[in-house]
Amino acid sequence: MSMLKLIQDHGHLFINLTAGRFLLDTGAPTSFGRGASVELDGVRFDLPQSYMGLTADVFSTHVGCETAGILGGDILNQFDLLFDGPQEQATISCAQLACAGEALALEFFMDIPILQTTIAGTQARMFFDTGAQISYFQGEALRGFPADGTVTDFYPGMGPFLTGGIVLHALSTVTDFYPGMGPFSTDTFRVPIQLGATLHELRCGQLPELLAMTLMMANTEGIIGNELIRDRVVGYFPRRHCLILS
Repeated sequence: MSMLKLIQDHGHLFINLTAGRFLLDTGAPTSFGRGASVELDGVRFDLPQSYMGLTADVFSTHVGCETAGILGGDILNQFDLLFDGPQEQATISCAQLACAGEALALEFFMDIPILQTTIAGTQARMFFDTGAQISYFQGEALRGFPADGTVTDFYPGMGPFLTGGIVLHALSTVTDFYPGMGPFSTDTFRVPIQLGATLHELRCGQLPELLAMTLMMANTEGIIGNELIRDRVVGYFPRRHCLILS
């Protein structure tokens, strides 16, 4: 079991490894970064230097802070992870971890977790993406919720969408980075989202049509971002297809 500082910076969640500071991104199917490999809880993984042409140097400029790369689902999903937002701690373990709270079932599409939610009385499948600063909901009901300002997103390159990968990253408090297309703006709204027995109010935007098509590939209607983690303890146990919210 490895206990690491959970760093919150520019709306992202990072941990420090020997090769540098890596973004924790359950929405990325593939890890990449500086160095030939990374080690988590005694397990070493070879690390590609780039993903679809995106390198750590380029990624750092988009994120707005220095980062050595991304830890995506291909690595994270081999462990139990415990995120403690208030205590700024991440626990990564080959052994099973325990977490008190409500257990939610996870499905997976290309190593990306999916949660069942209820929004405005209607069920909606949503990707769980810790690389996303805000959440996204494509339903028509979105604009009926209280407005919460405008976010500008930036999506360079088309590569990940040819493979169906979802990678969503925040550049700052109002800017996201999503490999897929150029910049766009979205109005955001405070949306009550039911996860199990608990109602969570999350800031949601809406993806443009081209990006929304990637959600349809997995029969999903949006993305739950890392706002869900920042102020609580969350157990992410992908090997057991389970997410636990304290």
